[in-house]
Amino acid sequence: MKISLLSVGRPRGAIAEVIELYEKRIPHYFSWETVEVREAAGRGLTAAQVMQDEGARLLARLSGAGKVIALDRLGTMWSSERLANWLDESAVRGVPGATFIIGGAFGLSPAVLERVDEKISFSPMTFPHEVARLLLVEQLYRAGTILRGEPYHKGKGS
Repeated sequence: MKISLLSVGRPRGAIAEVIELYEKRIPHYFSWETVEVREAAGRGLTAAQVMQDEGARLLARLSGAGKVIALDRLGTMWSSERLANWLDESAVRGVPGATFIIGGAFGLSPAVLERVDEKISFSPMTFPHEVARLLLVEQLYRAGTILRGEPYHKGKGS
């Protein structure tokens, strides 16, 4: 199963190195692709205009195949095990792929949120998109280790 990350902006600074570490590990478990779209120039634009601009770029890069999952603070919280099971069940059902979408500083536009199949949340708190990306790629790596029974994941429960 192919997993894609569709994200606004590129990680910068020290967090970029950690994100890269996990993004290099994911292909050991899943076919992996990262697609980044440019952040909107925020000067003189309202938050709604920024979200609309970035949302249009995200939708233009979204392929028609597979499931689309938005990271959204109002989404459903999943455990690591639930993510792993969802990926496994999707692959068994023949779902060709999954695309996870991370918005920019103001989040995802209503048009993007209407297009998704699932909305998941790491917390009701708001995180910078670089932090959300780090959490996502670590959880995808963790899901791969759970599915293979590797010792990385120490958590219990679902």
